Amino acid sequence: MLTNWLITKTRLSQFRDLRAEEKMGKFHHLPKRDAAILKRKLSTLQRYLGGIKYMTRLPDIVIVLDQQKEYIALRECAILGIPTISLVDTNCDPDLANISILANDDTMTSIRLILNKLVFAISEGRSLYIRNR
Repeated sequence: MLTNWLITKTRLSQFRDLRAEEKMGKFHHLPKRDAAILKRKLSTLQRYLGGIKYMTRLPDIVIVLDQQKEYIALRECAILGIPTISLVDTNCDPDLANISILANDDTMTSIRLILNKLVFAISEGRSLYIRNR
């Protein structure tokens, strides 16, 4: 997804346009067959791109929770030079990520705690950066 950003970006634009048309009620004015095709297309785009629908450019940093499951994302980030933070369990390789955090990546409470701390630190760093500009 990240290495094919130009294609992903056009698909995201198409997804946003279809959602806007559906919300405005333009699907009701179309024949049933055409409306069904567009709804099916919208459903497919929602399934694949729903998590990144507000993304307008490549991310500055990527946080990976399950290194084994998201190995392709780690590899794409390495190719593009995007820094990665990864929660590393005993079954993971800490050398794959730029910053490795030792944690249990199976427990929701540890994931929530670490993500809250990361979000707080990132937002604090951004506010300091904006203040000092």
